[in-house]
Amino acid sequence: MAKACKNYGQRVQYSVFECSVNEMGLERLRTKLKSIIKPETDSLRIYRLRGRREDYLETYGVDRYVDFSDVLIV
Repeated sequence: MAKACKNYGQRVQYSVFECSVNEMGLERLRTKLKSIIKPETDSLRIYRLRGRREDYLETYGVDRYVDFSDVLIV
């Protein structure tokens, strides 16, 4: 699951990922994750948040979020 999610976003906690995807990307990710989970023991939750990240998220302490849509210099 983590490997699949890392292709679409970034880990923010051990089993929590933030993914910024369009509708097609969301459908691909959803299909991939549903093929991986074991429904009798696993739980997959997808929360669709609308708008800019800054409009709906409060963080306290270290926030290691990287905005991949912005300019990145490596």
